[in-house]
Amino acid sequence: GVYPQDAFTKYQLEHGAFVLHILGLIYMFVAVAIVCDEFFVPSLGVIIERLNLSEDVAGATFMAAGGSAPELFISIIGVFLANNNVGIGTIVGSAVFNILFVIGMCALFSKEVLKLTWWPLFRDVSFYSFDLILLIVFFLDGKIVWWEALLLFLCYFGYVLFMKFNHSIERAVKGCLQKASINKV
Repeated sequence: GVYPQDAFTKYQLEHGAFVLHILGLIYMFVAVAIVCDEFFVPSLGVIIERLNLSEDVAGATFMAAGGSAPELFISIIGVFLANNNVGIGTIVGSAVFNILFVIGMCALFSKEVLKLTWWPLFRDVSFYSFDLILLIVFFLDGKIVWWEALLLFLCYFGYVLFMKFNHSIERAVKGCLQKASINKV
């Protein structure tokens, strides 16, 4: 097959060897957390500082790329080595996980109430919704052709460009909304 054979027989797995798989997973999660905390995040801090990037652009580029690297490599392996469509499910599923589970867990275990503003949520949900609709439209024929892939790639760069001017756009939108509410009264 495409994937390597398990080190254990079916009998061994049914009689407790699966616990070793679970321990291996826990070990790998802890190892990844240590590598990220000790090396990845500090390295990103240096890169962002040297390139003089705003937090918004850094979050939309380097932090996003670092956080999405596992999905990227799983998708590449799924598409080019395993010849299956694990990629889209992995990407969309991990986005849902990040939006719902990660934010929920952070809020649940936070020692203080998390204060959120509406702008980042509105901004990112707007981009995400538009891009998902675009992806759905592209998938209607069951394939992605080169120009569709290029357009998806350009949408990402549009998001990064938007993030470059995020604070200015946020002030402009809030100013327009404030004027509209004053005129309404």
